[in-house]
Amino acid sequence: MSPTSPGASPGPSLDPAIAARLKRTPEGLVAAIAQQYDTGEVLMLGWMNDEALRRTLTTGRCTYWSRSRREYWVKGDTSGHAQHVKSVALDCDGDTVLVQVDQVGGACHTGDRTCFDAGRLPFPTH
Repeated sequence: MSPTSPGASPGPSLDPAIAARLKRTPEGLVAAIAQQYDTGEVLMLGWMNDEALRRTLTTGRCTYWSRSRREYWVKGDTSGHAQHVKSVALDCDGDTVLVQVDQVGGACHTGDRTCFDAGRLPFPTH
């Protein structure tokens, strides 16, 4: 397995008790929702594997697995728009991680504050 493959773990591994709770995609990933810790604003969705989650938990900076680049990336290392972790929670199914962060700058790759301000989709109201 190459160092940049989703299952790679070059250092210490994720706590086995946490790893046992994860329900991963066939690629070994779980969805990771970043939320502003003090306002509840949903900022973005990224993907983590065991190693990205371990790095997030141990460094206090969000680390994701880039499916397109096939490598790890720490949010803010190139843009300066860092996510400083305040808390991490796993959902009831074990397939989504909620990372509450203090976002510096925009969370979206477009530079916007959130990835979810491209407009609401129409739906009937009752």
